[in-house]
Parts: sequence; C-alpha cells; structure tokens
Amino acid sequence: MKFTPYWLDTAPQGPDRSRTQIGGSVDVAIIGAGLTGLSAALHLARKGASVHIFEKDTVGFGASGRNGGMATTGMSIGFRDAISRYGFDTAKAYLMDYHDAVDTLEKLVTDENIDCDFARTGKLNLASKPAHFEGLRKTHEIMSGRLGLDTHLIPKSQLHSEIGSDSYHGAMVETRSAGLHVGKFTKGLAEAAARIGVTIHEKAPVEKVKRLGGTRHELVTPRGTVRADQVLVATSGYTRRPFRWQQVRIAPVGSFIIVTEPLGKDVCDLLLPNRRMASTTMNLLNYFRITPDQRLLFGGRARFAMSNQQSDAKSGRILHKAMTEVFPQLTHARVDYCWGGLVDMSMDRMVHAGEHDGLFYSLGYSGHGVQMATHMGKQMAEYMNGDSGANPWSDLPFKRIPGHFGPPWFLPFAGGFYKFKDLIK
Repeated sequence: MKFTPYWLDTAPQGPDRSRTQIGGSVDVAIIGAGLTGLSAALHLARKGASVHIFEKDTVGFGASGRNGGMATTGMSIGFRDAISRYGFDTAKAYLMDYHDAVDTLEKLVTDENIDCDFARTGKLNLASKPAHFEGLRKTHEIMSGRLGLDTHLIPKSQLHSEIGSDSYHGAMVETRSAGLHVGKFTKGLAEAAARIGVTIHEKAPVEKVKRLGGTRHELVTPRGTVRADQVLVATSGYTRRPFRWQQVRIAPVGSFIIVTEPLGKDVCDLLLPNRRMASTTMNLLNYFRITPDQRLLFGGRARFAMSNQQSDAKSGRILHKAMTEVFPQLTHARVDYCWGGLVDMSMDRMVHAGEHDGLFYSLGYSGHGVQMATHMGKQMAEYMNGDSGANPWSDLPFKRIPGHFGPPWFLPFAGGFYKFKDLIK
C-alpha cells in the first residue's frame, strides 16, 4: 500500500522547478501552486501580467492533489441552510457560482486540451437516515421547482439502479456535477500556465513578507528575494506564517482517502453503474467514486486529525471498515493507496476572498475546492485587475476562529461536536 495520493502517483511528472532563479520584480506573485494559484496565474498571464508562483513543495502537493477528484455543484452548508442564513436570492447567487465553477473547470480542460478524464456523470447524495431523505426531498423541490435545476429523487426501493448497497434510505441525483483525474488536471494547468510565461518556483517557501506600500510587497524565500506589485495568497488548508491573518481564519481539517486495487468494469458496474460522484448526508460524511482505471476511491472525515503517515494509516483502517460496511462485496479487495490532506474550513464553511492589508487571498473552500479553487483563481484574476464585481464573496465577514493561534489544537473537540450532531439528527 502506498501512502501517496493516487492522483499524483498516476499523473505525468512535470519538470523539476526547484532550481529556478528568484529575484527582481514581477507584476504578480502567487503563494501556492495548487488550483487557485495555477488558475489565477494562467488567467492573469493571459492579460499580459508577469506572474511568478512560489510553492513550498511541488505543484499540486497540497489539497489540489489530495482530494476525491469531484467537481460538484453543491455548497458545503447545504442550500436550505444557505437560504435560512442569507435569504433566498443571496443563497441562489452563491449556489449558482458553484455551478459556474464546474463550467469554468470544463472550459479550461477544453481550451487547454488537458487530458484528465473529465466527465459530467452527476452527483449522488445518499440519505444516511430515513429522516435525511425527507430533507433531500425538500431540497429537490426547491432546486427543481424554484431554480429549474436538473435534480431527481431515488427512493430506497429503486436505489440499486444507482448503487450496489443497502446502506442508504434513498438519494437525490444532480446531473451537472463532474469527476476528473485531478492530478492530471493540476499538472496540465501548470503546463498551460508555463506555456504563456508563468514562472513556477517549487521548494520555494515564502518566509517573510514586507509591505512596501499599497499592494506592493517584498517576498523573501531561501533562493532569493522578489518584489511584486500584487500578491495572492492561495494556500488553502496549508496556510502558515507569515500569512498569519489568513491562517487564524482557516481550520486545517484532515480528510482521508483509500483507493482499492483495480476492480474491473463488471464489479464497478455493480457498485456505481452510472459513475456518479457519491456522498452521504452525515456531518462526518463519506464520499466515494469510481476512478478512471476502475478502482473504488473511498474517503471522508475519518478522524479530526492532521495528516502524517501514522495518522493516515489509522484513518485508512477506519475508512476500510466503513467501505466494507457499505460494499460488503469488497471485503477482500486490496487497498493500494491511503493518504490524507488538509481541507480549509472557515467558521461559516463559506468561501472567503478579497484583500487585507494589501494582500489578496482566496480561501475557505470547505471541501469543495476542486471546482471552487479553479473558478476563484479565474475570478481573482479579474478582481485583481480592477473588477470588484468578480468576487461574489467580498461582503462576507471573514471571522477569526476563536482560540486559533497556529497548530489546530481544537480539532478533536470539533470532531466530537460533529459526531454528537450526527447521533441526534
């Protein structure tokens, strides 16, 4: 079993960018070579800007290469919760931005000819409890009736048409969501950016930031110092000092994934015949899908813990138990991959983007980063170019997490809270 992300292990390896020269001045410096940073760099370079990306590790090393490879149209907090919190019109605008995000991703795949197995197979939202199906019914009525979106309900009696499991109590299908090989997509996005002049510096963490005035900053790295007219912080759950203001507003929550051996088409047809992106209705949810080479990927918030090999192994055992409860037919299937990554959860589980003390940022995707990070990279390119309307999240207060000073000591307590909520709801 490999403790490396399946997506990065099976994607083409890019060039070594760890020995690039750093110095001089640039129009835009971007911190983080994940989906936000790469997408922003590509769209800014298309406008003629000189753009350099500074990455602590390698392209896609963080959340962008450690997720489920799902680009879904739903919000982290749920649409009915968003209506209660923000009102119908604002909630609708936020939801439709998630739909636009999948379109942005698909357009990049097409325009840049990125071979990444992109397919709009839809999403299967599975009711973990009987009462949850009634919640899905209410959501479907709003989405289908008031918004005109393509959703439909699957009662428990017909659920085998969508999943080879008896664990759930019905489902809602949404047809516009997509799956992709996110490792190939991230590497392809980096190559597309590099082709039009973006310079990517790997193994180049930004250690110090000094504001020179307005949005101009000096960035210090181990390989040199650069001055930039604008800086975009695009580090998601891996945000650290010197970006402290952003760091204490993001909880880096572990999300863990296992991937089986290749199962073959016949077995996969029994598990998920329509190849939907599947997730459950629990707060500590599980999500799963079939990979392009006929494996089952199964992930979730197995433990509220940080990711390292020992932690990943513990989480992998929990996930294997959950996977075989859902799919008993996989009891003896070999697990080939097990890994963890950090999801960037904000207090309100909403995207937060804008500018603070001269630094631009886009963070807080809360488990929906594949599509939203890609989309917000594009939108931040417009926002940084002077279009204030390109950022729909600018009016949301970005609250500090109480007691968060660096290492997320509070994760076990948060995990206990959500476990309790799952027990009572």
